[in-house]
Amino acid sequence: MSTHASSHQYFISRPIYSYPDFNVENEHCTGVDRTFRDRLSRTALRLIKSIFPVTDWLFRYPVREWLLSDIISGVSTGLVSSLQGLAYALLVSVSPVYGLYSAFFPIIPYFIFGTSRHVSVGPFPVTCLMVGSVVMTLTPDDDFLVPLNISGVNETTVDVEAREAQRIVIACSMTVLIGLIQVIMGLLQVGFLVRYLSDPLVGGFTTAAALHVFISQLKTILSVPTSSHSGLFSIAYTLGDVLRNIKQTNTADLLAGLMTIAVVMTVKEFNAKFQHKIPVSIPIELIVTVVATGISYAVDLESRYGASTVRSIPRGFASPSLPDQGVFWKTLEPGFSTAVVGYAVAVSVAKVYAAKNDYAINGNQELIAFGISNVFSGCFSSFVASTALSRTAVQASTGGKTQVGVISATVVMVVILALGQLLEPLQKSVLAGVVIANLRGMFLQVLDVLVLWRQNRADCLIWIATCLASVVLGLDVGLLTGLAFEILLTVLVKVMECFFGQNITAPLGVMLKATFLNWSFDETSKTRMNKFFDLITFLIQVGFDAVQVFKKRNKALKKIQKLMKKEKLKTSKGEGDVVRVGPGERADLHLDWASKLPVPVNVPRVQIHSLVLDFSAVSFLDVVAVKALRLVVKEFVRLNVRVFIAGCDDEMVKNMESLSFFDEAVTKDLLFLSVHDAVLFIRRGEADGSLQNPALRSVRSMSDTFTVVEYIHIKRFPLATVCSK
Repeated sequence: MSTHASSHQYFISRPIYSYPDFNVENEHCTGVDRTFRDRLSRTALRLIKSIFPVTDWLFRYPVREWLLSDIISGVSTGLVSSLQGLAYALLVSVSPVYGLYSAFFPIIPYFIFGTSRHVSVGPFPVTCLMVGSVVMTLTPDDDFLVPLNISGVNETTVDVEAREAQRIVIACSMTVLIGLIQVIMGLLQVGFLVRYLSDPLVGGFTTAAALHVFISQLKTILSVPTSSHSGLFSIAYTLGDVLRNIKQTNTADLLAGLMTIAVVMTVKEFNAKFQHKIPVSIPIELIVTVVATGISYAVDLESRYGASTVRSIPRGFASPSLPDQGVFWKTLEPGFSTAVVGYAVAVSVAKVYAAKNDYAINGNQELIAFGISNVFSGCFSSFVASTALSRTAVQASTGGKTQVGVISATVVMVVILALGQLLEPLQKSVLAGVVIANLRGMFLQVLDVLVLWRQNRADCLIWIATCLASVVLGLDVGLLTGLAFEILLTVLVKVMECFFGQNITAPLGVMLKATFLNWSFDETSKTRMNKFFDLITFLIQVGFDAVQVFKKRNKALKKIQKLMKKEKLKTSKGEGDVVRVGPGERADLHLDWASKLPVPVNVPRVQIHSLVLDFSAVSFLDVVAVKALRLVVKEFVRLNVRVFIAGCDDEMVKNMESLSFFDEAVTKDLLFLSVHDAVLFIRRGEADGSLQNPALRSVRSMSDTFTVVEYIHIKRFPLATVCSK
């Protein structure tokens, strides 16, 4: 046999191990028992931090480094929250002043109980519209007709004050119900169930919701009367009313609304395109609102041209009140749907910014935080709170480092107590224009259909079905219909695989939805990719979190660089010492992370150099799963932990290729036929020196960036193999 052929063969010979013998020979280490007092104090500390996450960072807040940025961010976010609150109140069909309340009251509870440091809590257009549809259904104009005698002619008119009072009671009571549902779900630890909503389902639903919002705001832009509609074909009925009354359009309101949409969308596009070149995004909503208010006041648009304005914004807060419990039973089904949607949107946004800033959020605690916020704010004449990506982007882009809710709440409070009355001449069509301009991102999700059609037909069908159902049936019923369609499609494909074999789905273009249903005939797994790092840490029993390690290393590098600038740290080029690159260049510090560092930072040790994932039981990866898996690989690679995938069949590799899993950083070289092949490859690298000493890590400085996606689960994760020294 040739030397080349023999070098690629292996023979296995080992003793027969019992579990105790194996542990003895391999020096199995057990944890050190702590004292009861130590365990009790640690448990109490973890409990306090889990209930009140603000304590985890508030007492370690770097005032000199972060305070100025947080103040600037808080003021900017507070102004945007105030204006969006006024605008989104139109979606709930209540007076704009209640939008200001809704931008203020949810912030403080979330500041205390929330785990995200960057989301901006307040009204979100989709959830506001869902509440507004219920409000309109339960308060039709016919229920508030009162007799009116004019010149001896008996007529009827709508008691507007009574209708407005009843609408805010229903909106606030439903908000409290939504909060109670979220708190109960959080206490029952069922937050993971909400995250089973796949990306195509959420994308189709939010696109349909954007269309509902757009149609609902047309009447305000045109300033034409419409009737209240909800449920089946409600969007068509509303559009019909608008078209029938279009001759009554107020020209002043129409021009103001169209100009607002054009200006806001143009400037937002400019902000997005040049975000790296301008220090702070242009607060276009604020500018447009101030200019429009000034023009309306100077020209007196209401009396001269009949423009519809805000008219009255009472100064101060409304008195707290208990919810109407009779409303609970009438709004239970739409309340549950709204609670799910509000949480799903909020946690998705929170996870994006948590990944960007290298910290973790707790899904169940987020449910409790938003639940408490909604219960609290519902008792103070506010409607449902979630988060909006545009408002959160303002908070992050203006330099926000932590949850700056106290500062932004202070700004909203100033508007309520002192500046609100200055906005009374503002046209409602301007607020409607702000709402429509912020829907651009949702409407652009339509482009995802073409991508999904090329990559995964099942995802595409789910997107289209959910969108159509939500448009035709209404948002709450449409969401449930889309969810039912996803379940049926998944079960159907699984049954076909059971009877006809797995490959039967390939020519049909139908794939198993691993992001929703975990179903295996030999093993049931509830593992999700957003728990991927926790699972790997548990299996390999080394006790480190890749994100946390990278964050700690960056912190240590910052401190070391400061010492080097002050010439308080001697450097040399010996192995394991700090090496500084020439001046003016990007600093790459080569540190011995296993030894004691010259700065007081506790960096968790990474005692492995390679990780092998066994995918022999994984039958499918969808679009988002592939993106998430690539992120998992890169998370470990940037710690110099090489990741290999073993056991993928040809169909799995083709699936990865079609979904663009491989790139310049993640290549096919990480794929092996079996776990044993991968381990032998790693061991051979150790022997010939191609694999570096795992104790010596080379970490780039703090500006490392990577694509952020939401972690999701794969179908099964039965084995992780670790190689270390």
